[in-house]
Amino acid sequence: MPHSINDSATPDSPKGIFTRRYYVFAFATLCTLLWGSSYPTIKNGYALLAIAQDDIAAQMLFAGYRFFLAGLFLILLAQFTGKPVFRVSPSQWRQVAILGLTQTTLQYVFFYIGLAYATGVKAAILNATGTFFSVVIAHFIYHNDRLTHRKILGCVVGFVGVFVVNFNKSIFDFEFTLMGEGFIVIAAFVLAAASIYGKRVSQSMDTMVMTAHQLTLGGVALMFLGWISNGTLNSFDWQSGLLLIYLAALSSAAFALWSALLKDNPVGMITIFNFLVPIFGALLSALFLNENILEWKNLLALLLVCTGIWLVTRIKV
Repeated sequence: MPHSINDSATPDSPKGIFTRRYYVFAFATLCTLLWGSSYPTIKNGYALLAIAQDDIAAQMLFAGYRFFLAGLFLILLAQFTGKPVFRVSPSQWRQVAILGLTQTTLQYVFFYIGLAYATGVKAAILNATGTFFSVVIAHFIYHNDRLTHRKILGCVVGFVGVFVVNFNKSIFDFEFTLMGEGFIVIAAFVLAAASIYGKRVSQSMDTMVMTAHQLTLGGVALMFLGWISNGTLNSFDWQSGLLLIYLAALSSAAFALWSALLKDNPVGMITIFNFLVPIFGALLSALFLNENILEWKNLLALLLVCTGIWLVTRIKV
């Protein structure tokens, strides 16, 4: 009797395989839900902290506090799990600093400004272009990661979705601003390029340690940008404080879960879940920001972008 549970759920048994796939689905979906929730959460943070649309200094402070805390959370988690948190060579510190200044600081300068001007629904859809940028950049860097007909089709379908979401009332009425939609797309490109560099850095460092330090350093740089620009956050209370902690926690928690999934499962099996991020981002923005997701352009764009992500990330079996 003591062995009956294990006997019925061995890794090779149908029940064991089903259970494993169930948890992969559950945790991967949770990660994308957390990432998707950041869009309405940041915009609600702007409202709670009375951060004006053009108050870039305060936006940088808000972003800096978030990622500095996220980095500290991951450092504590890495320390708790026995990772070599501070066994980092001078050359690795230099690489981490470059990664932090690009993947965190530069990316989120554009992202936080862009999100102040664009709706959460549009931002969630537009930011998904990072997947397509990654595929294109990887083609020119990695000999074993070339563009295929399927990937090209996925990129084309995805970018068509980006054009569709920017139509206003007709295809002849295009609604696109540099500091809004433009900055969101630039942020996606910066993330894609920095992630390629981060992949190289991770070959000689523990991924969690690398991410913890680059988030911390990138967060400090964002705070510095806010401080030298005379940015202030004067409306802090328990609500905005909890919101900031949630934003920091979702970044660290989602990364930890996603890394664990990538470690124990085929990459393609996990990355294909990326198509859920714009879906959750758009749905949650519609729910918590009272934005309209039911417009034909939003629904069609979401369908096209998600289809594109599925095409470029799926692996033939």
